Amino acid sequence: MKVGVLALQGDFAEHLAILRRLGAEGVEVRLPSHLDDIEALIIPGGESTTIGKLAYAFDLLDPLRVFGQMRPIWGTCAGAIFLSRDTLEGQHLLGLMDITVERNAFGRQADSFESEIPVPVLENPETPFPAIFIRAPLIASVGPEVDILARLLNNDDSGIIVAAKQGHFLATSFHPELTGDDRFHRYFLSLMKRDL
Repeated sequence: MKVGVLALQGDFAEHLAILRRLGAEGVEVRLPSHLDDIEALIIPGGESTTIGKLAYAFDLLDPLRVFGQMRPIWGTCAGAIFLSRDTLEGQHLLGLMDITVERNAFGRQADSFESEIPVPVLENPETPFPAIFIRAPLIASVGPEVDILARLLNNDDSGIIVAAKQGHFLATSFHPELTGDDRFHRYFLSLMKRDL
């Protein structure tokens, strides 16, 4: 399996390392031609406005949208923002996934945290996933075709949506690539196999 990681900005190297450890071929994607030979794409965390501006500058927006019509895409943190339909702010978005995302919903860098969250679709679902939130967004709303995969419980036990799936699109508010737990990457690879 050949998986691209959008390498314009952000923590793409961490995703590539996990993919290679899992036996997938990880490829850095910076130009439209780099999309030709890959079967799926990960859009990493970083700064969503910068990722959008660079994608626009490198003429990647439309090629990414066309790629997403046929192939799986996973956005983590800023990547989830870039993949979304709306952020309630003006910025370049792919608009591929029917989610609205609230940027920096948990505060500044100093407010970063880790939380154990249940994710029933992962291998060993009885083991919570160690989600790392860094200037993280939250998924404020989802369309009717979107499955909610994980919630972060509030003090009042209402769950904030932090992971969702729509067809072959996956969005996580947190950074699975910064943990020692590769179950989300395995899950994404399983989506690839279903999509092929």
